[in-house]
Amino acid sequence: MMSTAGRSTETSMVAFLMGLQGGFTKFTCYLCLWDSRDTKAHYHRWDWPQWTEFSVGRNNVKWEPLVDLRKVLMSPLHIKLGLMKQFVRAVDRESAAFKYLQYFSKLSEAKVKAGVFVRSQIKKILECNEFPKKLTRKEKAAWNSFVAVVRGFLGNDKVENYVELVETLVKNYGTMGCMMSLKVHILDAHLDKFKENMGAYSEEKGERFHQDILYFQRCYQGRYNENMMGDYIWGLIHESEFTVIS
Repeated sequence: MMSTAGRSTETSMVAFLMGLQGGFTKFTCYLCLWDSRDTKAHYHRWDWPQWTEFSVGRNNVKWEPLVDLRKVLMSPLHIKLGLMKQFVRAVDRESAAFKYLQYFSKLSEAKVKAGVFVRSQIKKILECNEFPKKLTRKEKAAWNSFVAVVRGFLGNDKVENYVELVETLVKNYGTMGCMMSLKVHILDAHLDKFKENMGAYSEEKGERFHQDILYFQRCYQGRYNENMMGDYIWGLIHESEFTVIS
């Protein structure tokens, strides 16, 4: 039984497939032995030991992995959602910027505080000219870096200096005081794992996956187990059969 505490729906699913223990565990990265609890090393260390094998009973591994490590990819949309989440969480709750986000997104204070945004909301905020004016100097630097990475790396086109853009984003996130989540860490330490044709990935499919998994997460009260996985897969099979028949 796997709780999703401390992880988003997407990273929880990856953890489930790789046999990793859920919750606020020490090793949450499926690519290396990044210590998620060693906050003093975050934004300062990049040379984390790589996984050589997933041995049950060691390093938070609870089950045999269900998929090959090399076949696990984090979609651009989910990275974008994670970056937005950590940025919003670091914004001062009493600031004009935070109140504007609540007004602009029409979300409750609790959801804005948790950084719960969807693709369409992020797209609108990126196009908003008023929001950056309400940010502090450090917040604005981090926001501008986020916008640059979304448009120059996580979108349909990858600019030549995308490595520099990502490095600047990570630096500005650290200066702003953003928590280094798993998705920020993946950008920071595993940029070479992203595919060259990443922009060809459909964000609509990513959003659909996000909503589907969120539904099952609620049904199973945040517990990722074989029953939830079975229901999800049978749902995909039934949907595929219905599409073929119709």
